[in-house]
Amino acid sequence: MEKLSYSTLEAVGYDGYILKSAPEKVLQFGEGNFLRAFADFWFDMSNELAGWNGKCVLVQPIESGLAEQINAQDGLYTLYLRGRENGRQVDRKRVISAVSRCLNPYNREDYEAVLEVAASDSLEYIVSNTTEAGIVYDPSCSFSDRPAASFPGKLTQVLYARYQAQKSGLVILSCELIDRNGEELLACVNRYIEQWGLGEGFYAYCNKDCTFCSTLVDRIVTGRIRDEEEIARLEIANGYRDDLMDVGEIFGVWNIEGPAWLEERLPFKAAGLNCVVVPDVTPYKKRKVRILNGAHTGFVLGAYLGGYDIVRDCMHDDTVLSFMNNMLHKEVIPTLPLNRQNLNDFAAAVQDRFNNPFVDHALLSISLNSTSKWRARNLPSLLEYVTLSGSLPPCLTMSFSAYLAFYSNGVQVLTEEGLVCTRPGGGSYVCLDDRWVLEFYWRHRDDSAEELTHAAMSNLEMWDRDLTEIPGFEKAVASGLRLIREKGAITAYASCL
Repeated sequence: MEKLSYSTLEAVGYDGYILKSAPEKVLQFGEGNFLRAFADFWFDMSNELAGWNGKCVLVQPIESGLAEQINAQDGLYTLYLRGRENGRQVDRKRVISAVSRCLNPYNREDYEAVLEVAASDSLEYIVSNTTEAGIVYDPSCSFSDRPAASFPGKLTQVLYARYQAQKSGLVILSCELIDRNGEELLACVNRYIEQWGLGEGFYAYCNKDCTFCSTLVDRIVTGRIRDEEEIARLEIANGYRDDLMDVGEIFGVWNIEGPAWLEERLPFKAAGLNCVVVPDVTPYKKRKVRILNGAHTGFVLGAYLGGYDIVRDCMHDDTVLSFMNNMLHKEVIPTLPLNRQNLNDFAAAVQDRFNNPFVDHALLSISLNSTSKWRARNLPSLLEYVTLSGSLPPCLTMSFSAYLAFYSNGVQVLTEEGLVCTRPGGGSYVCLDDRWVLEFYWRHRDDSAEELTHAAMSNLEMWDRDLTEIPGFEKAVASGLRLIREKGAITAYASCL
């Protein structure tokens, strides 16, 4: 079977949207599954729906990567977006043609090609996702390195080539999963400008002519299909072999912090895509953490003790689903600053995402480091609810009881791997968290519900405050913990409804 290429598509009679040639408007650092299922998909849709007429040049961020495979397929790959949308199952296929080529800057010829793209008249955007570890300042980098080891070092070299060519400033869209990613990236670039003595003119160019945007990206990308039988079936149906097949969920949103003019300049609004340009991306970050991530941490620990193993199955239990929705709509959403309809729509999409028939998201994988997760995702909602209403939120309170139950249920042994506990229905599981957290629960393994609740709540290292000071919280959590231990987590969840 022939490999995917423009000639192969023509031979098999592919009738989907394809754009064979267009100006290279995007220089993208990162060629992995996420950006190809997210940013490149957005630009591809913009070509079809908004007539953007642009291509993306991908850059391998590290020495080993996909450049050879991408170029062997003319930049083409098949993307499957799968999940639930408005309560209905969706499985969409699209051949992405927004990528022109991929460059490996660790090859001298390709490094020079990157600089040529940087200095071109058509370039408008730089997009990056070099993982959370990518936006770091490495003082060992030198301007003469070809290329610099760090991503911010590479970016400084690219922007300097454009500055020397006297070309207009660029919009930089940072997609790394760190807070204020655009600001952090610019701060690193500025340090290289100073370290390498690149001058005040270039500093002004980066800080005034270029626009560094902090962005919030949201799409689960599972990436390569692992089932060989499914791959074979899809390739037979497609009529070609695709070594770069990619899979993501149907939901996707891109929140970009930037000036008002950027929303009209970007092609996404004209294409009808789920993207907003806002003065401050913080409320959207809070929405994601409190609703999407907070829902996970809020219900999965008790659901696991109640006998469930994956998220999707929880969405088919009326009690767990109602518990989650009550927590989100009655306790979390009232504490958030965005428009209520916006928040309700996001929460409805979360239910669809959790009910994705194509993703088996294990509850135990979500349980990793639940102490810091509950502190970051759920505690702020609880505190703000108490401040606003003067009362305790029942579901969030019970979720803390479930957290304590998960870390203390039939504790067997503390191993190098983690804290081994016993599931009520039989079998053992391992709590994975910071070592000092696991040692705390090991020391308190024989505590009563009241003793464990008090010890955990008053641990300042865990919560950065004494939770026993919240009126009524300690008594309510201890009562919830007793109920979980005596009647089970699902019964305890039902008591909140």
